[in-house]
Amino acid sequence: MTSLALLLIGYSVFSALLLAFTHFRAGRYPEQPVSRAMGLVLLAALAGLQLLHFAWLQWHADVVHSPLYSVLLFLVAPAFFLFSQPLLTQKEGAGRPRALWWHAVPVAAAAALPWGVALPLAFVLGTGYLVWLARSLYRLRAERAGYRRELVLLSVVFAIAVAVALMGQFHALLPGKLFFAVYAVCIGLAFLLVQLTLALRPALPEEVRQTVQTAYANTTLNNVDCEATLTRLQALMQNGHAYTDPDLSLPRLSEKLGLTTHQLSELINTRLGKGFSRYLREQRVDAAKAMLCAEPSASVLSVGLAVGFTSQSNFYEAFREIEGMTPGQHRKLHVGQGT
Repeated sequence: MTSLALLLIGYSVFSALLLAFTHFRAGRYPEQPVSRAMGLVLLAALAGLQLLHFAWLQWHADVVHSPLYSVLLFLVAPAFFLFSQPLLTQKEGAGRPRALWWHAVPVAAAAALPWGVALPLAFVLGTGYLVWLARSLYRLRAERAGYRRELVLLSVVFAIAVAVALMGQFHALLPGKLFFAVYAVCIGLAFLLVQLTLALRPALPEEVRQTVQTAYANTTLNNVDCEATLTRLQALMQNGHAYTDPDLSLPRLSEKLGLTTHQLSELINTRLGKGFSRYLREQRVDAAKAMLCAEPSASVLSVGLAVGFTSQSNFYEAFREIEGMTPGQHRKLHVGQGT
């Protein structure tokens, strides 16, 4: 168990750094600065716990009974809550400083708590936050069909979190360093499952946020001719090539269609079964597929930029997500077949 724990500790720290520099870029959370900041805090707390686990398991340095360990332990649950809340609810005030301060109270008090009290109490607190998460996901049950694969993976993460919370109440029954080795393994497995989920759907947080906006809002389409608007939207994309604008956004496209952003978001979600960001990526990838085959001498980067992507990495990420292969692989497969 210790060897597996050490291996997954290394993976966890590497994964935390990778997520911080790739997934948590500012461009992925343009309207959710609190969610992005708390995501980074969560990564730092989990990586910090794993480094302390490493020092204890490998070097026998008794850092897991320190105030620092208690603070990091108490930090995980509220950081995850504050990361998730703006994505899963429509509470505009959730990210204001006055609404955040009370989450920091247990974290600040953790350093002064006796270790024997701090450890089980941290997991009790975490259980409370998990109950809130389960309740929020249940309220979105009608929209979950579009995220089946991702929800399976995230459900396993949720199950791991519940198991750890229960284990924390009976840690004294686990001999020696076994509790910390098992906890380190659980954190590592959670990182692995999150990476798999984001590999399947890199823009998942943005898509969930747009879905939530539609789910919580009253319909805004009462006075909108949805079929005619969808026809105009298709014309803008197919004939007007609106997707080639790298700065195309939901507000900009809704202005072109004479709609509000909420109306366009609801229209795409309810009639097309996807969020705006997913819809736009699909339009760009479809255009790129045609260009890759029609212009075999054009570089992959030039094709990606021509259809509206802002970088090669964004192009590859979206293409792999939607088509299950890279643009180069698609070209080789289809040009080689003469299609």
